[in-house]
Amino acid sequence: MKTVILGTGSWGTALAQVLADNSQDVILWGKNPDEVRDINENHCNSRFFDTKISEKLKAYEDIEIVKDADIILLAVPTLAMESVLQQAVPHLTKKVIVINVAKGFHPVSHKRLSVVIKETMPADRLRAVVSLIGPSHAEEVIIRRLTVINAVSDDEESAALIQKLFSNDYFRVYTNDDVVGAEIGVALKNVMAIASGILEGIGQGDNAKAALMTRGLAEITRYGVLCGGRQETYLGLDGVGDLIVTCTSRHSRNFMAGYEIGRAGGAEEFMKNNTKTVEGISACKVVHEEAVRLGIEMPITDQVYAVLYENKDPRRALADLMSRELKAEGKGNYKR
Repeated sequence: MKTVILGTGSWGTALAQVLADNSQDVILWGKNPDEVRDINENHCNSRFFDTKISEKLKAYEDIEIVKDADIILLAVPTLAMESVLQQAVPHLTKKVIVINVAKGFHPVSHKRLSVVIKETMPADRLRAVVSLIGPSHAEEVIIRRLTVINAVSDDEESAALIQKLFSNDYFRVYTNDDVVGAEIGVALKNVMAIASGILEGIGQGDNAKAALMTRGLAEITRYGVLCGGRQETYLGLDGVGDLIVTCTSRHSRNFMAGYEIGRAGGAEEFMKNNTKTVEGISACKVVHEEAVRLGIEMPITDQVYAVLYENKDPRRALADLMSRELKAEGKGNYKR
């Protein structure tokens, strides 16, 4: 089967190498000529990694390479998904499985990403959407460290196909059919990772981060279940698993964004000057607005939103969280 990976960023490159290691037919498309040249000539993607990558990998700037593809893997930021798909669709010659690896929501419609893909793709060119998501950093996958994630889809046959395609001795894939729950889990954990980074940035320690992750998981679960996800999903790879890796690692852009904001004592300069893709910033706005609309209690998300979008001092946000009405754990009302 021919897989075309759209995006020559860190995650697209790492997943391309997984497929190359599995002797799969895989090529990359990228719009950055320096990255394309680096992959082809130097067997590197030095913008992201300081290690060699598989010599089997080839990259192209012409999106016509999607012709005859069986699988399209979207490894582009959330904001670019629709436009990249729209460029690719005219060159497709048959129905394809679209793999999504982004974690977030549409910034305007607030829709989950699998919904965005289904609405963007013509029915006669889309076989299924599978989200390949879970606790993973490209920096570890590229050097073949053990990683376990999920292939999430409402099409079980396609999920199983992607599971088999990517799995090997260092990269293991499970399947999951809770599309709503999994997509919400991996998007909301980015908000919690920003909060975790802020805690470290203002000098808090392991106790605070443990509390943040635990109460953050409760918040993610509350929101996800009320939006139609299954509670057990949040005890799996796309819930607590992804939450742990993103809230504790400096590989995480969301954690590092929070860390910079905490160190600076506010988000104003970061929001003005940031050039990196930090999906949790957009996700926070979406979830905050949806939670207000639906009447869902989201205290951590609310405070991260206030820091990011209302210039609230991070220490004041933490103080407000700590001074909330005292409660019994596990007995909180889902509504405000």
